[in-house]
Amino acid sequence: MSSKLFQVIKPGLMTTFQDLGRTGYQEYGVVVAGAMDDFSLQIANLLVGNKRDEAGLEVTMMGPVLKVLEDAVIAITGGNLSPRVNGQPAPMWKSFAVKEGQLIEFGQPLEGIRSYISVAGGFDLPAVMGSNSTYLKARIGGLNGRALEKEDILYGTENPYAVTGRSLHYDEIPKYKKEVTVRVVLGPHQDAFTEEAIKNFLSSNYEITPQSDRMGYRLKGPELTHKTTADIISEAIPLGGIQVPANGQPIILMADRQTTGGYTRIATAIAVDIPMLAQAAPGAVIRFEEVAVEEAQELYQERASLLQILDKISK
Repeated sequence: MSSKLFQVIKPGLMTTFQDLGRTGYQEYGVVVAGAMDDFSLQIANLLVGNKRDEAGLEVTMMGPVLKVLEDAVIAITGGNLSPRVNGQPAPMWKSFAVKEGQLIEFGQPLEGIRSYISVAGGFDLPAVMGSNSTYLKARIGGLNGRALEKEDILYGTENPYAVTGRSLHYDEIPKYKKEVTVRVVLGPHQDAFTEEAIKNFLSSNYEITPQSDRMGYRLKGPELTHKTTADIISEAIPLGGIQVPANGQPIILMADRQTTGGYTRIATAIAVDIPMLAQAAPGAVIRFEEVAVEEAQELYQERASLLQILDKISK
């Protein structure tokens, strides 16, 4: 049964509902969307006893102020945006109770730029094509296809089995830095670049520019020169694909990436490094490190195994 859970006093810079994305519709031109940092969202859900793919709130840079309308159990993970409850520091990576009348607030970003809020039982939202993820450009999913606004009422679903005090071991909590090494698999169009371009790509620093968002991170650094042209026949775009248009500056494609693209891709960032990228702010320094497909698959399996273990423990 649904009930009023939070009232939005201030919406924050950009706070949206996100789950693990709207899969299976890219062939129709529908983007996946979903949490930028899927690891943090999944952990937040496990801490409160939800399924890993339950929708939560993705908080970006400047967090909202939420008034609690009904007692609940929540967890906050991801970037440390100085969460507080009634003015007192709130725990991160740990489930805890909030009481009717309390205020959930955020302050200065200390580490990372995106926090995730999950509530035991989940938020009550209408699914669009099997997902609650908000895709702003198409105005679908989440709360009327938009970011939170002042006076919005957020509804939740009761979970009588929720427990407090469940936390992620310190060793498993990510450490977000202003310099990020992103492991990549070269290709599929590395042959379209000069040898010097490949060398520069793997040995240079690139900076995330302010012209970056949920669709993609535009980088600034040494130019990556094409042998002939930057254009290809449009083809499907994977999460983490690194396009290089004619200006030679790479773009890392993120959660709200387009479904197809017509620029050469020099490499693809591996899945387990996407959450670290999602927590990097404009001005952060990116370096790329080549790995083999097999290593990328092993790292992905390690993370999947950890999540599966935590999933069993949380039941």
